[in-house]
Order: sequence, then structure tokens, then C-alpha cells
Amino acid sequence: MTDSRSVARLKKPAMAEAAIAIDSTRIELARARVMARAWAETIVETRRTGQAALFARAAIEAFAACVAPQLTLSPSFVMVRGRLDATARQLAASIGREAAMLPVLKGCHFLTSLYATLLPGRERSALGAFYTPPALTQRLLDLAGEGGVDWSSARVLDPASGGGAFLLEAASRMRLALEGSEPAFVLAQLGTRLSGLELDPHAASLSQAALEIFLSDLSSASGRAVPVFVKVCDTLEETPVAQYDLVIGNPPYGRVTLSAAQRARYARSLYGHANLYGVFTDVALRWTRPGGVIAYLTPTSVLGGQYYTALRQLLAAEAPPVAIDFVHARRGVFEDVLQETLLALYRKGGKPDRFQVHYLNVDNEREARLTKNGKVGLPVDTGAPWLAPREPGHVELIKAAEGMAARLSDWGYGVSTGPLVWNRFKPQMRTRTARGLHPLIWAEAVTADGRFVFRAEKKNHAPYFKTEAGDEWLVVNQGCVLVQRTTAKEQLRRLIAAELPQAFIDAQGGVIVENHLNMVRALGKPKVTPAAVAAVLNSDLIDQVFRCISGSVAVSAFELEAIPLPSASVMAPIERLVANGAPRVAIERALRGLYGLKA
Repeated sequence: MTDSRSVARLKKPAMAEAAIAIDSTRIELARARVMARAWAETIVETRRTGQAALFARAAIEAFAACVAPQLTLSPSFVMVRGRLDATARQLAASIGREAAMLPVLKGCHFLTSLYATLLPGRERSALGAFYTPPALTQRLLDLAGEGGVDWSSARVLDPASGGGAFLLEAASRMRLALEGSEPAFVLAQLGTRLSGLELDPHAASLSQAALEIFLSDLSSASGRAVPVFVKVCDTLEETPVAQYDLVIGNPPYGRVTLSAAQRARYARSLYGHANLYGVFTDVALRWTRPGGVIAYLTPTSVLGGQYYTALRQLLAAEAPPVAIDFVHARRGVFEDVLQETLLALYRKGGKPDRFQVHYLNVDNEREARLTKNGKVGLPVDTGAPWLAPREPGHVELIKAAEGMAARLSDWGYGVSTGPLVWNRFKPQMRTRTARGLHPLIWAEAVTADGRFVFRAEKKNHAPYFKTEAGDEWLVVNQGCVLVQRTTAKEQLRRLIAAELPQAFIDAQGGVIVENHLNMVRALGKPKVTPAAVAAVLNSDLIDQVFRCISGSVAVSAFELEAIPLPSASVMAPIERLVANGAPRVAIERALRGLYGLKA
């Protein structure tokens, strides 16, 4: 009789060896992906998409021959002209065979992502064809499950299914929920309840092939073909039916030009130019049944960007957020994925209650650690930026900020962008001062420590500007607070501000402010001095509040005007400290007191 402890000891080395083998395979596949991209970049752009499709198809066919030799894949949704050369065929086949060393689902994920990585950058952006790492795919489906999705009965749609990352993961969970059922029944259930819509026929073909491979054992056991899950179509032109329990995916993002009919159809979610992400969120609302949920991988700019104002109002009214995961990834973990991203779960017809915030710390493409961190609520004006803590230390800060009703407008200020777009006025820029010239104020004039220093030291930056007839609108005659318009979350500070003194402007007869600066300008007689405004914007406290608003590198006028501030009536202590030249730490301590926070 074998001792159970001996069996356990035997299993552990076997599991360790299997893990090592899988890691070795992943390393080989990563190298092969680099080689494939290098090959793709040698192809002229007009032929590259077709060649990428042929390459990915050849790889997945080689994979199928290894893991499901009895399977005959369905034809591609579209035939591609041309063929691969011998070297490319050999590389594609070797990638497929190497992927067969992984578990089937993981191999499918890798191969369906291959096509997108081989596309030209311009087309990849136009299609929104970006790889969704398994760690994010799995967590988003976990989030849907936490939101009440029952995989044994749920109807699921990915309206921009791409290579099928979410379809594959959903199929896996549906199949597991039906474990023990007849194979024919499982196939029929998946065919009825799982759907994808995809504009790119090549990506759609690959996702369908991957699903056929993943479900091939059920097909073989039942003698029935794997259903067709993916429809090649323009999702924006499909007539929605509100029947899905879950609409999930990584929708495309970026500006899009809509037809007049489309703008009218999606007008409720548009504010200014159309963004694909916003339109696809509107689409998701139309396909989701009342009580169902939407689980989307989302750019963080949705929470605060002005162009998403109407979308935030629509979501708050029709599908308020249930939970949000902020994604924190080590640099270089994701390929072709923006670092500023979050996972969001919305419930159609839900109540706009306080919603849960999590942090997803991604160590690599496959592994992530989840931290739960309290709840936050929506603002009264749901089109305004939604304050949400970007890290655990922000929770108390958000609670304090939610109690601050004042904004810059209540202090007597408005925000506008510097009027000069310099490359449109190159002939009028001057390197030396002369009569009739105005100082040209660039972003570098605002120093990191919050001082205004007139300088133009960077390439193509001239210190003076010659106005011509009709250029009066470019001249700034009023003192203001300057704020740099572009900063990254990795910088020590997101808000970098300095007072542009009235005395400097008067001495120069007016100045020209370049477009990479915001101007916080008094509207009539302000209730708070410009010097105090600059000090507040330069505080660590307000810098952290701004990080809870902004989701992009832009420091926009809209977001600056949304910063929650103390009433002007309680600003006297700050005014005194600023007037007396108090150190920044003293101003910080007093400001934290106004927010009810410990020094």
C-alpha cells in the first residue's frame, strides 16, 4: 500500500517540472514573437495585413494539428490573396507547435494575439486591435462573476471581440459550470448564449478557430460541429436587442469620424468629437438586459476627461458603476497596452450607490494581486469628473475632498489655454529683444518648485514674439497663474504652477503665452489672490487630489476647474502664510487642516 505522503511528495516535483516546462515554452514563444514582428516589418505596408493574417492562420493550424488532430477547422471568414514564403511558413508552424506545449486555452490566447502584433501600427490603432493580457481578461470575468453573472445560464456578448480573448475565457467558465452535462448539450448552450461581433474578418476567423480548437473534444464526443460564435459586422450598424446578462470586452478607443446618422444615434453619449470607447459603451448599454452588467477594460481618462462628460452622465443614469479596479503594472509588462487603464463593472438599471474600488497589481502577463480599498460615490453633477482613489493612501483624501463644495470659479477664476500655437507663427518668433516685441512665455518658465522664471532654453524656443495686425488676441495683459499642461503620473508632481506677476506684464507691455500652459485668470475681482491660488495648486495635497481626477498626461482646463477646494471664506490663514513668505510645509499643514486631514 502506497503511503499518501509519498504520493504527495511525488506530485510536488512533477508539478514543479511542469511549471518549469511551461515557463520555458513561454520564453521560446516570446522570442518567436519578436522574430515574427521583425519578419512582418520587412513587408510593405500594403501587403502586411494579409501576410499577418496568413501567418497567424498557419500558426493556429499547426497548433490544431498537434492538440486536436481529428479537427478540421472551418474556413476563414474571408480568403486572403497571396501566400507565405517558405521561411515565414516554417516560423509560423514552429510557433504553432511550440504553443501546443501550453495548456490549450493558454495556447489559444497566445496565437489569437499574434495577428494583432504583426499589423502595421497605424492599422492596429485604427482597428483598436490591441492585445489583452490574460491577467486582465481573467480578472474582468472574475469581476463579472462577483457582480452576479451565473456562468451556467448567462448570455454573454463581446461587441468588439477581436482575437476572442474574452470569448475564450467565457467559454471556459460556461463549460466548467456545465461540467457533467452531455457534450451536445454544452455545445448547444454555448452556441445559444455566447456571441462576438467583430469588424476585422481576419481577427474574427482566428477567434472562431480558437474556439473550435478549445471545444473540439466536445465536438468529437457529440458528433456535432462547434457553433459559429462570431459575426463579422460593423457593430455600430447592428440593431441591438437588450438580451445579454453580460456585455464584456476591451473596446477600441481613439477618435472616430461618425456618419450623420451615427452621430444622431449615439448623440446621448457624445460630447464634442466622438471616441470609439464612448460609442462602444453606449452600444453595450443597448445590448444589456435590465439588471445585467457591463464589464469593460477602460481608459482611466473616462473618469475625468471632458470629452466623456455625456458618457458619465449616461452611465450614472442608466448603468452606475458597481466596482472599479485600477491597474498598476510594472513597466514593460504589457505589450501594446496603455498603462493608464482600469477595469470597470456597471449594472444596467442599478442604483447610483457608492461603488467598490480595487487595485490590481500586475506582476506579469499572467499574474496579478488584488487589493480591496473601500467605496466612493458619484458627484452630484455626474458629468463632472468622478473622484476615485488611485492608491490606498487616497481613500481618506477622497472622503475629505467630497466635502469641499468650492471650485476655482467660486474663488473668482476661470481657466483657459495659452493662445499661441507656436508652429503656426514661426516667422514672428525672435531670438533677441527689440522695440515692439513681447516676451514669449513657454512651459519651461514655470519651474518645478513653483517659480516663474522668464526663459526660453529648449530647442526651437525663442524668447520674443513680434505681433502683426490682427494679433491683438494673442497678447495677455492680465496677471494670472500659469500651470503646465502636460505632465505624467510618473513625475514627482502633476500640477506645476507659478504666478505670472502683473508687474512683469506691465513692464513688458503684455506677454504671449504658449499653448502648453494653462492660464488661471481672475474673472472680475477674485476672492483669493493669485499668489494663494498658485500655492494651493503647488501643494502636495491638491496634487494628489488631481491625480484622483486625471487619467491622462494632459492637465486640462476642465479638470483644473473641477478640483474640490475650500470655501474662499476660510482661506485667510493661507493668504497670510503666502503673504509672509512661509515655507511650503507650513502652507501644506494649514491646507490639510482646512480639509479636515491630519498634518
